[in-house]
Amino acid sequence: MDNLPVPRASMADIWRVPVAVWRARRHLDRGELEAARAVVAPLLGGGFGTVTFVRKLAAEILYASADPLSAAVLFEQAAKRLPSDRAVIVGLVASYAALNRAGDARRSAALLPEHVDVRLALAWAELVALGGEPDRGTALVAGIATDPDLARSVERLAMHHALAAIVAARAHDRDGVRARLRAAALHTAKLGAADRAFLGYLGGVALREVGLIDEARATFALAVDASPGCIGAALARREGTNLP
Repeated sequence: MDNLPVPRASMADIWRVPVAVWRARRHLDRGELEAARAVVAPLLGGGFGTVTFVRKLAAEILYASADPLSAAVLFEQAAKRLPSDRAVIVGLVASYAALNRAGDARRSAALLPEHVDVRLALAWAELVALGGEPDRGTALVAGIATDPDLARSVERLAMHHALAAIVAARAHDRDGVRARLRAAALHTAKLGAADRAFLGYLGGVALREVGLIDEARATFALAVDASPGCIGAALARREGTNLP
């Protein structure tokens, strides 16, 4: 049997795919997660699912909209072509952290170990995920504090304070937990709803770890309310159901 011809991209595709990617990215940046998924889904299922930049964007959208398992699969595929891409490696580490797979998060972080965002994501995995090494997470948080790139992003600063609150909780330091969470809250007004939800999740974990269960429950609830369909809300919901 003769080999079947390989379909070629049409002129319509040449214009349609970049426009769809731009629309999906705009929806993601605005926190419009359902709309972003609706735009990118036809690309994945319509013959463009092997294109690296489509996989990367789809993975970011799936992770943001609380599907870290599907996101991890796509991030792994993208990482084979883009092993030094910050967004891909951060997304991969974060996906595994959300899945409670600290070992996989550690392996993924080794692809870009010095980047501050990768280190923040790995610190989260070590401190919170199953199989994490809290002492390693504590050391990461301490080292990140002197990274000059930390202060270049309010998201980074807020996450670092929230992770430091978890470190304080593991040292049974209630005052330290509250001080760190207050410091994180100073940046909250500058962040989008999904980021606020994620910070609420981390804050709830810190409060739970130090035994402030009622405050943890309220913090998880606020995280869910901030952006119900995002990954931070999903994680807060999961942790909230496990409170005593």
